[in-house]
Amino acid sequence: MRRNVLIDAPSNLGLRPPAPGAVPGCYKLAGALREQGLLRRLGALEGGVVVPPRYGLGDWREGDGDFHATAIAGYTVRLARRVQGHVRSGDFPVVLGGDCSILLGAVLALRRLGRYGVACLDGHTDFRHPGNTEVCGPVGAAAGEGIAQITGRGQADLTDIEGLRPYIRDEDVSLLGAREAEAGQEELARLGISCANVAEIRRRGPETVARAALRHLQNSPLDGFWIHLDADVLDPSVMPAVDSPDPGGLFTDELRALLAPLAASPRCVGITVAIYDPDRDLDGSGAVLLADLLEGVFARP
Repeated sequence: MRRNVLIDAPSNLGLRPPAPGAVPGCYKLAGALREQGLLRRLGALEGGVVVPPRYGLGDWREGDGDFHATAIAGYTVRLARRVQGHVRSGDFPVVLGGDCSILLGAVLALRRLGRYGVACLDGHTDFRHPGNTEVCGPVGAAAGEGIAQITGRGQADLTDIEGLRPYIRDEDVSLLGAREAEAGQEELARLGISCANVAEIRRRGPETVARAALRHLQNSPLDGFWIHLDADVLDPSVMPAVDSPDPGGLFTDELRALLAPLAASPRCVGITVAIYDPDRDLDGSGAVLLADLLEGVFARP
């Protein structure tokens, strides 16, 4: 039986400041979930912390590309080393962010090991790149560019580390849970990147969508797949503690029904959890929700 290993990746380098002089609070995600007893509840081994560089935009200006790019690239390599060792050993890493730029560390590790897919449960397409700024807005925050970057689109110091671009092929991505009006979905369809938004998930049913994603991700050329869970896939009525609490998201039971079949697959090799911000969650209910969800889906006896 695979062993869960809990790894903290508390990097907030991929998000814009929530206010002048402030830093994104998602770096507290791992601590808040550990405070809920997640290590014990998952029956997990201790995987330690990959400590991120200091947050600070310095003299960065719009048009300079991604801020913190050098720091994110260095952190990606360090996190990849940690994840790679556990995946190679047959462990199941549960990586607690942080923002969505931590996904780069996971996929770099997987790219070193073979050909893997990604199931990304996210309220946004995260497909902003230099070729679509008129539609998706300017580049700058890596957390909003994750799917573009892991498929090789964007500045080379983040998308081509060790000459391994793309870390994940277009056809090996399943994006689940974007809002219906989220920009970039037409481009994803043209490129053959699978995308089921909230409206489609509700029309077809989350279990049906999850099974379709599994057929896609368990395709024989793949050595396995990774799950990326962004807390903003949930509706702000149940999870307001994110940087972009846009209405029209999934409810908790819908997310659980979508996530459980993916997590149960023997081809699933790990998960990153990102974006939940304890600074925006004064009563701690968001931490309780996420810890309960992760326990219900990933706990080992």
